[in-house]
This record gives sequence, C-alpha cells and structure tokens, in this order.
Amino acid sequence: MISRLLLILELLLLLAASLGTYKSKAKNPSFPLSCTSVPYPFGMSGKAMEGFEISCNGTSPILRLGERTYRLADISLPQGYLSIYTGAIFQICDMDFTSGSGWINLTGTPYTISDTQNALTMVGCNYVAIISSEEGFVFLTTSSLAMVGCVTYCPSVETIVSGSCSGLGCCQASIPKGLKSFNILYGNIDSFQNSTAGITYCRQAFFANKGSFTFSRDKLLDGVYHKQFSQDGYLMTLDWAIGNDTCEEARRKKETNACKENSYCYDSTNGFGYRCNCSQGYHGNPYIGCTDINECEDPELNPCVGLCINEPGNVSCACPPGQHGDGRKQGSGCTKKEKDTAFPLELALGAGLSILFILIIGSLLFYWVLKKRKLIKMKAKFFQQNGGLFLRQQILSQGSNAIVKIFSIEDLEKATNNFNESQILGCGGYGTVYKGVLPSQKVVAIKKSKLVDGSQLEQFINEIVILSQINHKNVVRLLGCCLETQVPLLVYEFISNGTLFHHIHGQCHDFSMPWEVRLRIAAEAAGALAYLHSTTSVPIIHRDVKSTNILLDENYRAKVSDFGASRSVPFDQTHITTIVQGTFGYLDPEYFHTSKLTEKSDVYSFGVVLVELLTREFSVSHARSEDHRNLATYFILMFDELHLLQLIDPQILEEVEMEKLLVVAQLARRCLNLKGEERPTMKEVAIELEGLRRFPKQQLAPQNPEKMEHLLGGIGPSNGCTEEATRQYSLEDDMLASMDLPR
Repeated sequence: MISRLLLILELLLLLAASLGTYKSKAKNPSFPLSCTSVPYPFGMSGKAMEGFEISCNGTSPILRLGERTYRLADISLPQGYLSIYTGAIFQICDMDFTSGSGWINLTGTPYTISDTQNALTMVGCNYVAIISSEEGFVFLTTSSLAMVGCVTYCPSVETIVSGSCSGLGCCQASIPKGLKSFNILYGNIDSFQNSTAGITYCRQAFFANKGSFTFSRDKLLDGVYHKQFSQDGYLMTLDWAIGNDTCEEARRKKETNACKENSYCYDSTNGFGYRCNCSQGYHGNPYIGCTDINECEDPELNPCVGLCINEPGNVSCACPPGQHGDGRKQGSGCTKKEKDTAFPLELALGAGLSILFILIIGSLLFYWVLKKRKLIKMKAKFFQQNGGLFLRQQILSQGSNAIVKIFSIEDLEKATNNFNESQILGCGGYGTVYKGVLPSQKVVAIKKSKLVDGSQLEQFINEIVILSQINHKNVVRLLGCCLETQVPLLVYEFISNGTLFHHIHGQCHDFSMPWEVRLRIAAEAAGALAYLHSTTSVPIIHRDVKSTNILLDENYRAKVSDFGASRSVPFDQTHITTIVQGTFGYLDPEYFHTSKLTEKSDVYSFGVVLVELLTREFSVSHARSEDHRNLATYFILMFDELHLLQLIDPQILEEVEMEKLLVVAQLARRCLNLKGEERPTMKEVAIELEGLRRFPKQQLAPQNPEKMEHLLGGIGPSNGCTEEATRQYSLEDDMLASMDLPR
C-alpha cells in the first residue's frame, strides 16, 4: 500500500565521548577541557579573536550561537574542529512538535557543520528526512539538485537490531560541505501510523558525531525515554576557520594574518577561511607563535650518536675530534680516523672537483629517474585500482572486435589543452565534461570526475562496464577510458546539438520542434531503452531516464547518455534492491517506496519524457500551482478528468490529427500507471511509437469525432473519472505536495 509522505526525524540515543581533546602541557590525553585550558584564538570576551568568544558556567566552557548556549566537549587546534553537546533538531511525539538546540544556525560565525565527522541521524519508524541549505528546496530538472536524506522502516519489532543504523528503525545520511544553516523536510511513509505494533510513535532527528553514536533497539521501544527531551545530550562536531580569506589572501594582509611566527597556513576544506599549524621542528600554538623543539634534550628525538647541535626548526650532528662520519644514528655514525698519509694537494683538488661534478650530474639524473619512477608507479597504482587489468584482459579477448580503447593521461591532456576551461562543455553533480580533439582529428567528449568519495568512483567504473557492453545507434558510444588518474576518465563520441531538455525548455526558440521530429526522438529513445532491457548480454536498467540525458546530434537523432546510475539485472531475477537514486519528477513512485528497481522504473521515467514532448512543460515546476507542481500527476489529472487539450503544446494541436495525439497521450498515460505491472514494456512502447511514426494511417483505428472531443476535452469531467484520477496520484507527487518546511 502506498503511504503519504511527510518528512520527520527522530533523536533517540545519548551520545558521549569526544573524538579528540585539546591537550594541556601535562600531556594527559584524557584531561578535561576547562575554562582555564581553552586555547587561543578561543577565550573569554576581550581575550579571544573576534567570533571565538567563550563564556563559562562554573568550570565548564560554554559556546554561544545565536540565542542558545552549548557546552564545549573539546577543541582541536591541529585539525580545526570543536565538539559541542546539543539536543535534537526536533522531536514529534503524538503529533506534538518540539524543536531543540540541534536546530542550529551558524551563519555569520566562523563555524561550519563538519561533513566528515557528523551524520544526519533519524531514529523512528516508517519515516523519511531530507535536508538542504537555508535557501530551501529547489526542485530542478537537471542533475545539479543537491539534497541528502534517509528513510527508516519498521516491518516488525524483531527486524530491528541494535548497533545497526542502515534503515531498520535508524538511518544516517552524509552532510553536504559548507553547511551553516539548513531546512529539513520530514514525513510519514505509512498512512497507518500505528501499524508497527510495540513501537512508540515518536520520532527524533539529530546531528551525531559518527564515532560516538550507537543505535539501541531498547531505547527505540522505550516510550518514556522518547519523551525525555534533552537539550545537550548529543555530541556534534563543528569545523572552524579564520575569516573568509584564503591563505594567499591572508598572506597579503600581514597586519591581520592570524598565523604567527614559525607557523604555516592551510585553507579550510569545509567552507571559507583558513587555519594555521606549527612548522616542522616547532610546537605550540600557531595563533600565538610556535617555539623551537630542542631535539637534543629529548632522547627519543635526538638523531645523533655524537655531538648534537640544536638549530631553529632543525638539528645537526657532528663527530668528536679524532672521529669522522655524519654523526647520525640513521647514517654513517662516527668512526675513528685512520693515520693520515701524505697526498699531493693538486691531485686531491682535482679528484675532489671530479667527484663533485659526478655527484652533481648523478644527483640530477637520480632525481629525474626517481621522479619519473614515482609518476609511473602512481599511474600503475591508479590503473590497477580502477580495474585496468581486468578491462585490458577483456579488450585482448575481443581482439579486433574490441570497442573500448584505453587512453593514456598524456593523450587526453593534449586533446583538451591540459583540461583548459575553454574546452568545458558542461558541469554536473559528478564532474565536468570537456571537448577534446584526438591526434586523428576526431572530436570527442571527455568526462572528468571531481575528486570526491569512493561512491562516485564506483559510478564511473560502473559506467565503463555498462557502456562497453552496448552497441546501438541511439546510445551514446563509449570510445575508451583513461585509468591512470585517481578517478577514471571516460571518452565518448561528441554529440553536437545539446540535450532534448534544452530544445524543449530552452530560452532560445529559433528552432520550433515539429511534431514529426518529436515523435521520431521519442521512438528512437524508446528503442534504445528497449535494447538495454532485452537485447544486451545482461539486461541493463538506466535508472535516470530524463530529457537532460537524451542528447541530439546535428540531425536531431536521439542518443541516450549518462549511465553512471545504471544497474545490470541477472536473467534469473525480475528486480534488484538498491538505494533509491534518480531525479525528482522522473522517479518511479513504486521504486521510491519499495527500493526494488525493475525495467518498469525506466518505463515510468520515459512516460514523463513523453509528456514533456506533448506539453513542453517542466517535469517539476514551482510556477504551477501546488496541486499541479508535478507534471506526471498534472497530466494524469487532466487526462482522467477529460481536460487534456488544455495541457497540450499549442504547436502540436496545429500540426497533428486528434486521433494520433490521443494514441500518444494514452501511451504516456499507461507508462505512468502507479503499479509497474500495469505499465507496458519498453519494447511494447518502442513498437507502438515506431509503428505510429512509420505507418500512421494503418496504426489508427477510426474514432468517433464526438468521442474524441469527449476524451480530449470538450466536455466537463464525470464523477467516475474524478474518482479514477484521484486514485492515480503518484507517490512522488504525493510526496512533493505534502512536504512542508517546519515552522
């Protein structure tokens, strides 16, 4: 049963312990942070750098953020973070909403929510939570939409396991970089709110330090615990930085540069600003000034066997009189000199100069060889790490029939003028696409990923494997890849005419796309998807079908692209279970609800593209009323309530016969059926569109004009149709319509 979706989060477990404590001169790693041990730039009012003021509650340091105060757990100068005890973002019990100190706003402060040490955590049953930046949720039709969230389920009490926070009673989501303030959407995904017997109907949401959070099944089932709403029971980590300048800008402003003597500056990796650390050979507080480490006085640091001479930031060794060597433990040490023998001065001088010359030439040659070997080793490491050996075996096994070529990084740097910005074709959520020219003068598109986490590396490797199996005229053709970089680069054919989305919705309307061209594009894209589902060696589900992923060549021929989210399905399975991934407005509601990906998920997404071609409307648009914001739902309502002509692109109404228009509209309506089993296969869709395009007269059965007028809109809605249309609301639209930001 499809449930309505509101987005609510639950804060359940008491977090304790910090990840790192600012160490005092006593060198005790467990020494508690107190008001007297707070390091500069932090401090009491008048003794701290602006923005880093700390107050005291007895002996406990307190950080004030807006109208709230937070108890400090620890401060790290070397790593640039601090930990505070917070409450929940909010809690809902028995429809009673309570916001907590976890609802934090860091705008105008030097602090940013740590994306590496925290996770958005929700504890509860049958709920979903999504966060975005303070600007709010903007539903776009491109892959640039930045939202993170997670979903919890509680099929039964027995399925919930302590220690696991992967979706059963507890879920976690990564936090985007640079997050200072946020909005949160929350909602119930089960219309029967008491369907999970034995579990209290409370939800909590909070930011949790990953290393200190452990999910407890017992606390999930404890209704009394839920209603004890703590305001400082959960550990949260904030990154901090000095100002908004980069290190380069800070060095130019010597009078305000926070990095003092014997320290160096490095840029913050989470938001704006910079931080300081002591230079090698020095220790202390880089914001006050670092002092030299006297290695000679510390037996563990002293590198010498003979005389130790301490120098600023360094140490040198010497041998006592009568001995020779470098005086180092890890070097030649010190040995007694042999009895001196007479040696001609000229011969000694000549030998010395010759040796010096040989040493200089040898050093340069050694440095060049070492650098080249290091580069070769690094490229070999990335090549093996990215599955290069396996891919090379596949290419060799294919012999002269091999489709994919392995390029070197030097080839692609030369093709793109060292990845010059002028060669950029477009940027997306996963990286940048460059235009390149190979030595054969063939124009190609090169996809270069951002240096991010391992999940995006997996998507690029997945795209290589998927595309290497495909050979179809309406699928963008993979020419090769480069595996010698940290993240693989893909090289595929250059498609010159942009995306279908640009031609349907772009600002430039120099070319008004005729109906026959639209119908051909739809038939070609459907044929390509049918090929992926049934003709390839292993069936492939695209999982992100949308108008931005359908490219057009100079003859307006369709090319399906972007297989980074695609998945292959074994022949003996009807579906695979995955983390839900796709684009709002195109996402199959059945897949969203069950996480079961089937070929019919692509059919639903293609149905949305077909409606775009019919209406020239965005898949999700805030320009439409809230009830009509989702195009799939809007089309179903207009179709079922017999007002379809009000939605169709006026240009189409002038060009195409009503019978043909009705056939395509009915096909789109079938693709958008709520249940996947009631949708046609992509092969059936492709056959019907191709038949309609090639044999328009034979394809259409005669239609009664009055009936046509009734179906397409001349007559008002009937009661029967209203009930059917209401029943056909998609879960995705229900979700979009019911997501309200909490007050």
